[in-house]
Amino acid sequence: MVILMGLAALIAWVQKNREQARRIALLAEHLRAHPIEKLMGQLIDGYLRALGESELSRRESIWQLLNSQQASLADHLQQLQPSMARIDAARWRTSRWPLALPWVNQLLPAQCFDWRDLAAIHARGIAEVHANGDGLSSRDQAFRMSAELFLFQHSCHWFCRSQAVASARLVMRHQTPHQQVLASVSPNTRAAYQTLTGLR
Repeated sequence: MVILMGLAALIAWVQKNREQARRIALLAEHLRAHPIEKLMGQLIDGYLRALGESELSRRESIWQLLNSQQASLADHLQQLQPSMARIDAARWRTSRWPLALPWVNQLLPAQCFDWRDLAAIHARGIAEVHANGDGLSSRDQAFRMSAELFLFQHSCHWFCRSQAVASARLVMRHQTPHQQVLASVSPNTRAAYQTLTGLR
């Protein structure tokens, strides 16, 4: 019995790793055609640089550059949608369960959501913050956009690994828990995100 249980655990572990490798490859295939990760890094670093700049003219020139980069990021995220739509929906299923378990996407589709819907939520949210219809100050806009970017990173890691791994990486990379990030994004992003994922 112990041997059978060990064998079953080994099979499940191998299958989980295979599924994760396929998801990583799938997402990378679509992201590599766009400088999304580079732009996100430039924006996060740029916000810190602008907020730490004491000279007004220098600070304003940084904000103008960041505004251009925000627009470019929003455009590239929108361009992701058509290419992802050409892939079978089953390959984009993402488990709502915190931990990665094998075969969940195939056997329990009702416990999953389509990650492309989540990517569309992030694309709209980033475009909305860039448009700044709420009239936020540059500082507040940077804070909200940073939260939108962190949440998008979390969603990418969730798709590739698991919700629990994504939340742990968020804390390790940005010293910010998932709940705090979710509370800091735009209300529209938060409402759509919670409805799709069930996370609060």
